[in-house]
Order: sequence, then C-alpha cells, then structure tokens
Amino acid sequence: MTGDFVLGDWGTSRLRLYRMSGAEVTARLNGPGTGALETPAETVLAERLEVWLGEGRISDVTLCGMAGAPGGLIPAQYAPCPASAATWLGSCAVTQVAGVKVSVLPGLSCRTNDGVPEVMRGEETQVFGAVALNPALAEGEYLVVLPGTHCKWVRLQNGTIASFRTHPTGELFALLAGQSTLTGPDTPGNGRFDDGFARGIERADEPLTSALFEARAARMLDGKSKDWSRGYISGLLIGSEVEAEVIAGSSVVLIGDPALCNLYERSLSSMGCKTSRIDGDAAVVAGLRLARGTQE
Repeated sequence: MTGDFVLGDWGTSRLRLYRMSGAEVTARLNGPGTGALETPAETVLAERLEVWLGEGRISDVTLCGMAGAPGGLIPAQYAPCPASAATWLGSCAVTQVAGVKVSVLPGLSCRTNDGVPEVMRGEETQVFGAVALNPALAEGEYLVVLPGTHCKWVRLQNGTIASFRTHPTGELFALLAGQSTLTGPDTPGNGRFDDGFARGIERADEPLTSALFEARAARMLDGKSKDWSRGYISGLLIGSEVEAEVIAGSSVVLIGDPALCNLYERSLSSMGCKTSRIDGDAAVVAGLRLARGTQE
C-alpha cells in the first residue's frame, strides 16, 4: 500500500480522520459520532473521503472504535483477552467506501474474576499505540487508565492487554450535571469548578449516592455556584472511581485528552500515586499505524 492513506477514530460522540503521508499527519477532518448519525455511516465516511480524493489518491483507510459496532460501518468482532497486538488484529473486518479499501479494527472483550462481561472499542488501539510510542511498556506490568465517556482501567502485562474494567464516569457526569436537579438553576453563587472538584475528592471515600446530594444542598444553604456544583460532581465521581481501582502509592499511566487527564491526575495525586502521561491523539494514530502496518 503506497501513497497517502487515512487513519480514523470513530467514537460514539465524534469521528476524527487523519490524512497521512508516511508518518506525518497532513490534514484532518471531523464528523459526527456513531451515536448521532442522521445518514448511514458509509455515506458520512464517503463524503469526507471525497474531499481528499479530489486532491489526490488515497490508498486505504484504517478505522478503530465504534465503526465496527452495530450501527457503525461494518461489524468487527471482539477479540478476547488476554490479547496481544497480533491476536487483536486477527478479527479485523474489511469493506470498501468510495472505491477505497477500508479496514475496521476489532474491539476487545474480557470477563472479570467474578464473570462480569466487559467490552471496549477504540481504547485498545490507544493502548497498543502507547506501547509503540513507549517500548518500555512492553516489559513488565502496568495499570493504564483511559479517561472518557466510558473510562477504561487496563492491566497491561508485557505488552499484552490482560484484562480491563469500565467506569461510565463521563456518561454519569453528563447526565447528573446536565439533566438532573443536582446542580440547580443557572443563578449566581460563589465557588469555582476547581473548588467544587477538590471538595468532591474529599468525599470520594463516602457512599456515592448520599454524597452526591451535597451538589444541591450546598447551593441552597451555602450559596455555591452552578459551576462549583458541577465541579463537585466531577470530583466525587472521578474520586470514587480512583478509590475503587488503585492502591495508594501506585504508579498509573494516563492516556487521553490533557484536560481530562489533569482531573484524574489530581485525584490520583491525592492518594499518593505516581503518574505518567501519553497524549491520546498521538496514541491512537500510533496504534492505527501499527495496525495498518501489519496488513501491508
């Protein structure tokens, strides 16, 4: 496969496409996520590819994420854990869009020690991409967290994804802060998001459902702002998640958006954890390039 090619991360909330020339990103296009499609996924992708096809040849496209889920572009199965990069790519699905070959990467599945089912789509590409960017991750055991709508906590052993667990923290925050009565009306008050976040972390080891109500009560009795209340819910949810997943003093690798990683890092720091970071965009591009390279 020669010439320019396209790599893409198609999530529930957005589509991100990268036009590549060798290792260099030469252009980017965005689009709707699979959860907000008004036309078939094939049409959405074809419209964007045609923009670039008008500028020159595209040899192939490699996509990860919800492109392989029901309602996406083409079904791509879940590869079971433990999964190396090689076993993960064994379930790759292939189709054509706008006359261009499109490879859709599979997700991963596992079961916890209690037999609870777990699935992911897209985050595995970031994890394998992180290993490609930082080869030290290919040896030894690491706890990797990928903050997002459905935050993943991944156990990485010698470059293989051994298991993972999901917390739908981002989705819960969107629902509680945007659609519940907990944050109250958009009226004046005191306190910033950061102040509320710090308070949420303080209460993260308490029962979640009762602790949540301070978001509303503090507005009524203490004159807190809506922004403070949103920060409080964020800190409480992220703090509760961190409490459930890490032992104080652990080392954790963060992969994702810098702003969201900042929040997780604050919570992890409160437990004395050491953190390192890998940019989420860089990781997904590296993972997609790795996957594409195995198909050449």
